[in-house]
Amino acid sequence: MTTVLVTGGMGFIGSNFVLHWMNNHPQDRVLNYDLLTYAGNPSNVSAVQKLPNYRFIEGDIADSSLLEEVMLEEKVDTVVHFAAESHVDRSIEDPSVFVRTNVLGTQCLLEAAKKYGISRFIHVSTDEVYGTLGSEGYFTELSPISPNSPYSASKAGSDLLARAYYETYGFPVIITRCSNNYGPHQYPEKLIPKIISNALQDQPIPVYGDGRNIRDWLHVEDHCSAIEHVINCGRPGQVYNIGGNSERTNLEVVTEILHRLGKPLSLIQFVADRLGHDRRYAIDASKIRDELGWTPHYSFQEGIARTVDWYIEHEDWWRRLIQEAPNRNGREVDDGGEPMT
Repeated sequence: MTTVLVTGGMGFIGSNFVLHWMNNHPQDRVLNYDLLTYAGNPSNVSAVQKLPNYRFIEGDIADSSLLEEVMLEEKVDTVVHFAAESHVDRSIEDPSVFVRTNVLGTQCLLEAAKKYGISRFIHVSTDEVYGTLGSEGYFTELSPISPNSPYSASKAGSDLLARAYYETYGFPVIITRCSNNYGPHQYPEKLIPKIISNALQDQPIPVYGDGRNIRDWLHVEDHCSAIEHVINCGRPGQVYNIGGNSERTNLEVVTEILHRLGKPLSLIQFVADRLGHDRRYAIDASKIRDELGWTPHYSFQEGIARTVDWYIEHEDWWRRLIQEAPNRNGREVDDGGEPMT
């Protein structure tokens, strides 16, 4: 039996991974370590929270004492590190929080895991660390790191720390860098749930700039499956890009969802562009395909249809989160879909 420590397991991607792993590895123990910040939602894992092989631990990844206590007492074998501050607009407003959580927190987690001999450490990162692409080409694992926002810079810093722990100490770190995620349980400030929730309420949908920024969209279940492949077969010290082969402009994403909901395009409201807004991200995921045999299951059309249906069926969930969220003047739409606590 393996004991897996998942950091940020109450957030969007982390909670989906907890459910995925427990469904596919019912013999394993899963420890869900999360600080329960604004994006951490215990209801995301309600399906497994009463199982005997599941435990929730409320904690900060920068709390070295608690991390060491958990590593020792629970005899953790594998760490899957999702916990991060991830909202780009928030990072522009206050970079210090992102540096503390994403850089210092990752270093504390790496040190505790090294001290107690963790056999595998998966550091979940983002394609945003690569910066921006032109109209052609793709990010590969050998692309230079060139972050353009405080968020992506803090994630790049955590990536480099993870790499250093492998190179210096031989610690079994593997880094994954995903494209934009979407699917169930995503916090409403992100682009796709924001479009859906606003459209269902017949409210304007704010879109940055001209709406032609391009992202590669990855269904969260495909991301969880890819990480499972990395845990089982990935090589320590390596980086694996995880992409959905689904490039779309933000405007195309908005239009697709409005059509599915039968809502007018007049709901689209263009707003001033974000500072340092990267124009295009696109992932070359051939390494994980060729080495580990992973490919995405969902097309964007199928994935977005399932996602729209989920938000329609769980209207109480996203309405409650919107009501609890701080007032951000209706402007906050993040086109990212990266790991968050």
